[in-house]
Amino acid sequence: QVQLVESGGGLVQAGGSLRLSCVVSRDTLRRYAVGWFRQAPGKEREFVGAISRSGGNTYDADSVKGRTTISRDNAENTVYLQMNSLKPEDTAVYYCAATPFTDYDPERPGTYDYWGQGTQVTVSS
Repeated sequence: QVQLVESGGGLVQAGGSLRLSCVVSRDTLRRYAVGWFRQAPGKEREFVGAISRSGGNTYDADSVKGRTTISRDNAENTVYLQMNSLKPEDTAVYYCAATPFTDYDPERPGTYDYWGQGTQVTVSS
């Protein structure tokens, strides 16, 4: 079964940047579309962005549009989420998730079959 491991989270000041990584193992990344979600305490899991299997299509939530870039390196089995101009409201646990299907709703958590354990992002004001 495919496994996903996120890394790159941490504590950053408002206005700063972070790059999160999602490494896929036990299978080949190119078979999967990958989404990023986040969940803050007491809130529902929220869509952040997604990237298609080829990388030709990316999707961004309105809440982060213009501040994030999703990319993938299939040779390295890694998907990246670059986040800039971070705000305190971006504080959350960030998860990556994968689906092997091409007909999917990138914004819906139930679309994805596999999830990582999450990485904490904390933005101080």
